[in-house]
Amino acid sequence: MNPVAFIEAKRDGHAHSREELEAFLSAYLRGEIPDYQVSAWLMAVFWRGMTPEETTALTQVMADSGHRLDLSAYPHPVDKHSSGGVGDKTTLVVTPILAACGCTVAKMSGRGLAHTGGTIDKLESVPGWSGDLSEERFHELARTVGLVIAAQSKDLAPLDGKLYALRDVTATVDSLPLIASSIMSKKLAAGARTIVLDVKVGAGAFMKTLDDARRLAQTMIAIGKGAGRQVRAVLSSMERPLGHAVGHAVEVREAIATLRGEGAEDLRELALALAAEVLEAEGKDPARAREALESGAALAKFREFLQAQGGDAQVVEEPERLELAPEVWELKAPHDGAVAAVDALEVGLGVLALGGGRVKKGEAIDLGVGAWLAKKPGDRVREGEVLARLHHRGKGLEEAAERLGRAYRLAAEAPNPPLILDVLRG
Repeated sequence: MNPVAFIEAKRDGHAHSREELEAFLSAYLRGEIPDYQVSAWLMAVFWRGMTPEETTALTQVMADSGHRLDLSAYPHPVDKHSSGGVGDKTTLVVTPILAACGCTVAKMSGRGLAHTGGTIDKLESVPGWSGDLSEERFHELARTVGLVIAAQSKDLAPLDGKLYALRDVTATVDSLPLIASSIMSKKLAAGARTIVLDVKVGAGAFMKTLDDARRLAQTMIAIGKGAGRQVRAVLSSMERPLGHAVGHAVEVREAIATLRGEGAEDLRELALALAAEVLEAEGKDPARAREALESGAALAKFREFLQAQGGDAQVVEEPERLELAPEVWELKAPHDGAVAAVDALEVGLGVLALGGGRVKKGEAIDLGVGAWLAKKPGDRVREGEVLARLHHRGKGLEEAAERLGRAYRLAAEAPNPPLILDVLRG
């Protein structure tokens, strides 16, 4: 392997073979190629791009760089991934629905960074719950419960972790083939047969336009197809936060309410759409998703899941056991009107200011702070009526309050814009 010639090839717009990618990146993983040469290659990819075949090959090399989970022995092994958003607690609703419908959901999830929340952080607001599982325990819960969520293993696609750390400090994060391969390498290594992708679009999302989100989704679907997986993508709006809650404990409360049939309509709509896509791809009746939710079977499965991973399952009956920060600040409507917009990014950054998010990986966060959006786009309001509340402990309140005030825009009339923008099937 001549790393200089490899970098020159991409700089000049040539495509790499899988064998070339494997030789270069395996040498990097072994410490035989320095960071500065890989950084140069990443920048070449950023500018020159990759062919679909190259992107699929890169994903496979990354997936093969560590341990792969084998879920083939379990019935209907499925997974769900979100590209990140504000108030995005859909995993907490979708996965118990699917498990209640006879699917096996054995997934790895991550922690939040910046204004986007992580599933593991949310679940850790449940007293006693742990995502740190041995592989033996992970498989035991997959077999006995049908639903297990573990913290991301460092043995799963380790090359992705090393490349992402370099991308983060070399201004090469915003590259479609690198984004797609990063997401899909972990999904392929995690072993699911069917994967549904919730690709967020808008102010609070990584992909700001529908065209960019569609290209990302199409790339990931093609990667999955090339690897023999069934992949579907639901493109959903992140112009406004999903549901009413933004934070950690407050989002788990809302997820439980949704499983009890009481949650926000947009959260319920998206969760059912994602679950239905998985069931249809697995040859099951997609109508079973709604049945599992409305019958209480999904709620019962969520309770079983919490208990199996050491959590206080009583929170299902008593959500108030999920502790929120004790101080409350309220944003009130300055005049009569209708909510025309709630900027997801401003809300997310507001919760970050309260201590509900991390700027750097590994930082401690406050699981009890957050926002409750009493009014959503399309709702009519009267002067002085509460638009939103912040649960806080004093830290960062001034900035959070300013951001929340900027997030809300009132108008004389306001439609409720669509949540689901497109569905792509491989």
